[in-house]
Parts: sequence; C-alpha cells; structure tokens
Amino acid sequence: MHKGKQNHGALLVLIAAMLWGTTGTSQALAPQGATSLAIGAVRLTVGGIILLIYAYLRGSFRGLRGWPILPTIIAAASVALYQPFFFAGVSKTGVAVGTMVAIGSSPVLAGVLGYFVQKEKPGVKWFVATGLAVTGNIMLLFSENELSLNVVGIVLALCAGLAYASYSLASKKLLEKYPSELVVAVVFTVGAILLFPLLITSELNWLLNYRGLAVALHLGFFTIAVAYSLYARGLKNISVATAVTLTLAEPLTAAMLGIFLLGEKITLLSGIGMA
Repeated sequence: MHKGKQNHGALLVLIAAMLWGTTGTSQALAPQGATSLAIGAVRLTVGGIILLIYAYLRGSFRGLRGWPILPTIIAAASVALYQPFFFAGVSKTGVAVGTMVAIGSSPVLAGVLGYFVQKEKPGVKWFVATGLAVTGNIMLLFSENELSLNVVGIVLALCAGLAYASYSLASKKLLEKYPSELVVAVVFTVGAILLFPLLITSELNWLLNYRGLAVALHLGFFTIAVAYSLYARGLKNISVATAVTLTLAEPLTAAMLGIFLLGEKITLLSGIGMA
C-alpha cells in the first residue's frame, strides 16, 4: 500500500481518536438525571441521523444493492453495545481510567480478531506499541486500588473494548467495497435502531436543559458523525490492528481533560502508565 495513503489514513484515525477523547468528559458534564444508558442511546441516535442526512445529500444510497448483511449486523451490534458498556464503565471508574481501559484493551483484541478472522499478521512495531499499551494499562489499573474498587467498571470497559475491536473488523470488510460515508451511515442507523427500545424507555428530561442538549449535540455530531467518518476513511488505507492501536490517542486526550477540566486526581504510577 502506498506510504502516502498510509500516513494520511493514520492522521485521520488520530484526529478521530482525539475527538473520541472528549466523550467521557462530555458525559461528566451532563445534567443530573442523565444515565449512562440514556446518553449512549441519544449519542448514537443523533449521530446516526446526521450521518444519514450526509450520505443522502451525497447520493451515496444508490450503492445499496447487494449490501452484505452479516458484517453490517456485527458492526451495528458492536456499535450499539459499545455505548452502554463504555458509558457505564466510565461512570464507575472515572473518565481517565474508564477510557484508558476500554480503548487500551481494544488493540490487543483487534490484533487477535484480525489474526484469526482476517489472517492479518501484525508486525514488530505493532507488538511493541501494543505491549507498551498493555503495560501502561496494568500500571494504571493498580494505582490507587482502582482495580479492587471498580471491578465491575473495569469489566464493562473491557467489554466496550471488545465491541470496538469487533466494529473495526466488520467495518473493514464493508469499506473494501463501499464508500466510507455510506458504510458509517448504514451501520450507525442500524445500531440506533437496535438501541431504540432503550431510548424510549429512558428518562430524557435532561435533554430539555440547555447543557443537556449541548452535550447530546456534541456527542452525536463530533464523537459519532465526524469522528467515525474520519475513522472509516482512515481505516480504508491501514490494517485493523494498526488503526485500533492508533486510537490510543483517545485515552491520552480523555485523561488530560479529566485531570485539567474535571479535577480528577492522578498518581505517579498512573501518569507513567498513561505515558
């Protein structure tokens, strides 16, 4: 693959990761009464609507004939499951730790899935980068007794990491044949439909608050519509394992926001782990 395309793809993924890094902080700034499940459902619904409109305006839906069903279901289900897993994990562990565990575990899981499903064999650089990520996560988890105090949150965050890796793998299959804006529009629309029962049964009064509405629009537009569009375009030119490892820019962004905006405490061990 052309080096220039690989570098461009990597840059798009990094920008997407930085946008995702604002997700946990946005949740923390949501009004009282905004539950993790409700925020996840609203985020996906708003993002799906925006992506649908964008794909329609570009005339992308003319390419729907013969659309692969299985990869779409896997990708959409992964997206739908990621929302409650991630937000619930963050609510129990804090922005910095929750995001680090969810995204830090996903490169390992993506590498394993890519090897067995796509027959991708990650190179030495990937193993080094992923090894550092695993080491950093272990250091982070054992700082301030986070592991013993938030076992449920850690498990939920790990489930989010698995869902994210599965989404990336299934999306890669779709991106081989279809334009990125159409892939993300279809996947996130189906994902929003899967979460619709959760949406209509959740308490949504917090959306009537200006801050709640701002949080919903930010999450839907920047962390879904824009971020996943950039990620899909980047994923076209790099492997699944490489793309997911590059998204480790997200926990760094989230950690910095959690520390400087939300006043979360960090120990020396946690700081070394994030580094």
